[in-house]
Amino acid sequence: MDQEARSRLRTAALLLGTLALATAFIAAYAGALHQPTPRDVPVGVALGDQKAQALLAAVRNQTDRIKPIQYDDPGAADDGLTTREVYGVLATTPEGGLVLTTASASAPAATDVVAQVLGTAARQAELPLRVTDEVPVAEADPRGLVPFYLAVGYVLGGYLASTVLGLAGGTAPRGPRRAALRLAALAAYSLVLGALGAVVVGPLLGVWDHDLVGVAAAGALAVFAAAAVAAAVQGWLGLLGTGLVILLLVVLGNPGSGGIYAPEFLPTWLRGMHLWNVPGLATDLLKSVIYFDRRSTGWPLTGLALWCALGAVGLLTASAVRGRRAMPDRPPDRPVPASD
Repeated sequence: MDQEARSRLRTAALLLGTLALATAFIAAYAGALHQPTPRDVPVGVALGDQKAQALLAAVRNQTDRIKPIQYDDPGAADDGLTTREVYGVLATTPEGGLVLTTASASAPAATDVVAQVLGTAARQAELPLRVTDEVPVAEADPRGLVPFYLAVGYVLGGYLASTVLGLAGGTAPRGPRRAALRLAALAAYSLVLGALGAVVVGPLLGVWDHDLVGVAAAGALAVFAAAAVAAAVQGWLGLLGTGLVILLLVVLGNPGSGGIYAPEFLPTWLRGMHLWNVPGLATDLLKSVIYFDRRSTGWPLTGLALWCALGAVGLLTASAVRGRRAMPDRPPDRPVPASD
């Protein structure tokens, strides 16, 4: 096969690849988001709170929208709310009524469903129900989407930076030293983009006026995780790796992150994805830093750190295997001619 035929074949393969990615993008977004249906939205209740437990049990018998989560005592239930284990906590008041304490910063749509379902049930049971929002969203972010959009920007910046460096210096660096230099460059880039994102949503747009250092640090970690994963996949698979990265981080990652709709609103095959994919972990970490108890950062922080480590190891090993194969053989030393 001549050079022109190989070029045409490669172009056709690339076009087919982009066609597949675009089709997957449409299927993933339309399939996940066209008809969000809440199921098993967790609501906390303390053991021994008979009135609150009875109402939640009655609701559970009628619908699967709400899922009661039992805690040993009211303090543990409150901790579950501030660590993002549940969207609300139902409790009995001293006057004999009920109070629903929510955290709309987790997902306003989810807390709206909780308030609506329990409000209807309380009216049917002729019980007064008071709703309070302990962790509200910012006034400049009424739908609670800014952490998700910020996470998308960070992840996008990370894999684009990796792609640019791969195009400039080869997807598999020639040797571990060059791979380490690439990782160092991506780390520096991540710090800068993390800080810029925090400045945009903070002083520039005024969405939040607090925790800017935490937002910048969380953003830098998200950027580097995306960049390291992209660099590792591209290092092993070359140009094909770029398509795979887009599939994982964008096509599946964004709708599966739980940022547009809470995970409980997504189809079954996407509901747990936010617990391990980079966009979901980044969104959860940013929400925790901005709105919630620092204890809620545990798994998102750990998950992103693991992706950073796996990505770094993946790139280093790719450079040791594929990068050295790409290195030209060193020409043999020429003998020095003897002098007359």
